[in-house]
Amino acid sequence: MVELRKDIDFKGPVVTGFTTQGFKVGDQRFHSGLLISPEQVLPWDGVAMDTLDYTMIENALNLAPKPEFLLFGSGSDMMQPPAVFRRSVEAAGIGVEVMDSRAAARTWGVLRSEERWIIGAFLPLT
Repeated sequence: MVELRKDIDFKGPVVTGFTTQGFKVGDQRFHSGLLISPEQVLPWDGVAMDTLDYTMIENALNLAPKPEFLLFGSGSDMMQPPAVFRRSVEAAGIGVEVMDSRAAARTWGVLRSEERWIIGAFLPLT
């Protein structure tokens, strides 16, 4: 497992490492994908790139106020999500930033240390 350092203290969950398939948030391991907000972290199971549904992400995280953008981790490789998914996120009035899931998890910590109000959806690393 790879551990990440947390030099800046801030409120809310932060990804502290990676497992072979997933993520470590604090001391909790997720052997799946991950949904994360400034207020909570949830496992994101059974999701494939072609079945992405922004409404499910939005409802699961139930975040108010609306986030600035969705940080989307596409798994072990950087791949663009389907256009219909991107359009549904943008129709909700937020942006989408896409990168591989490891990069997205590291970026999450940087952006949250700046107190950015964002959400993350990271596909599993397998």
